[in-house]
Amino acid sequence: METEAGNRPEHAANAPFLNKKEMFTALSRQSCEHTGSRVLYKMSTVVTFVFLLLSIAIIVTITLVQVNRREVLLPGLKYGIVLDAGSSRTTVYVYEWPAEKENNTGVVSQTFKCNVKGPGISSYASNPQEIAKPINDCMNKVKEKIPLHLHTTTPVYLGATAGMRLLRLQNESAAHEVLRSIQKYFATLPFEFRGTQIITGQEEGVYGWITANYLMGNFLERNLWRAWVHPHGAETTGALDLGGASTQISFIPDETGDTTNSTLPVQLYGYEYSVYTHSFQCYGRDEAEKKLLALILQNSGDKSRINNPCYPRNYKTVVTTKYLYGSLCTAFLRPENYNPDQLINVTGSGDPALCREAVSKLFDFASCRGEEDCSFNGVYQPKVKGNFVLPYMLPKFDEIYAKSYCFSANYIYYLLIHGYKFSAETWPQIRFQKEVDNSSIAWSLGYMLSLTNMIPAESNMILSPMSPSLFAGLLLFFTAVALLCLIFLVYSCVVSRMRKNACHVDHVFPVE
Repeated sequence: METEAGNRPEHAANAPFLNKKEMFTALSRQSCEHTGSRVLYKMSTVVTFVFLLLSIAIIVTITLVQVNRREVLLPGLKYGIVLDAGSSRTTVYVYEWPAEKENNTGVVSQTFKCNVKGPGISSYASNPQEIAKPINDCMNKVKEKIPLHLHTTTPVYLGATAGMRLLRLQNESAAHEVLRSIQKYFATLPFEFRGTQIITGQEEGVYGWITANYLMGNFLERNLWRAWVHPHGAETTGALDLGGASTQISFIPDETGDTTNSTLPVQLYGYEYSVYTHSFQCYGRDEAEKKLLALILQNSGDKSRINNPCYPRNYKTVVTTKYLYGSLCTAFLRPENYNPDQLINVTGSGDPALCREAVSKLFDFASCRGEEDCSFNGVYQPKVKGNFVLPYMLPKFDEIYAKSYCFSANYIYYLLIHGYKFSAETWPQIRFQKEVDNSSIAWSLGYMLSLTNMIPAESNMILSPMSPSLFAGLLLFFTAVALLCLIFLVYSCVVSRMRKNACHVDHVFPVE
């Protein structure tokens, strides 16, 4: 007892140190010897790591699917209708283009064409209420060519040319009534009628130039990737047009010259052009032939009978003086004692030489005074350059046109050679054609191309595999799961290292 009591003070001095050491050792042993806990801990860590990898894989997968497998839905097609109201007839054209457009201008193509029966709209000056019926026949066909759900958004334009320009100069109120009757008719149709317009001769010429160059591929072409691009180094094509009441020439000249009043700026597909253009009123084929007959009658001793050297030999027809002098183009030749109902007998003599002489008198070449930059009637024109296209072909063979074949051939020859100054070298550069790839070389296509600059484009619609809300929800959920897994793994790593440190201390300070 004493020994134990005697030894207690000595042990008591070391008791605090030994108790702490034993306590730390005991705890370390307890921590290191719990094998079952360590297995459970490792399993939970592995499961968490797997969940982390799965979450990351799912996030990457749904993101790639959402981005790479989405579909870009084009906004579809737009349609436009243009009525070319010429002097001799009206033609209805239907055009279509991709709604997203290309450099602010639609890639337009002609899908339908309908020739309105009867004469041009200027011929309805005395009975404008009759104009709707022939147009309606074509518009009923147009309704079938355009999807029904697009009818109300499809614009309709009517552009009137030289025939209505002459009628407006001659009788403005009559021209107004004709156009009002047309507007009244189109108000009954499901289309979006944008009104009627009597376009100027310069506009008609430059729209024809746009049409020719567009169809020839001088503005756009498809590259290897089927994308529309501007052709490298493409030259433009000049445009020649011969209508019933006027004729136009349009091209880009080499020199600038005095073109202040003769050029029009054109912007298409991101490029600018300065186009020389001139329209000769009253020099269309029909008005020119009337003028020729009026000049022959003026120089004839018998005012009721004339010989026309341009008609086939022994061909006979009867016309009225109203037919000859009723137009503003021949009004200056009208005699003082003019009787519009007087009949004139016309007999063809079939004389080519006299026909050429008669045709030459239709042009005033003397006013140019030998200047090279002058066509006829004192009109400035730079030297013709490059290729040209003349969208004029003689109509089907019947009497009303066949009788004028000789006149038409001589008239076109004089107009091109002596008027527009084409030579033996530049003549082969003229191509006579009416269509390119089933599209008419008419000013109406150029008109539609210009108008698409003012028609807003539609954006592409993107269709994704998942809705934006579902994609965002899945992304947020699996991101949260991944973050929680990552936090748990970091925490587990810290705790594991602390336990390892504890086991290491147990080995450094073993229990005695």
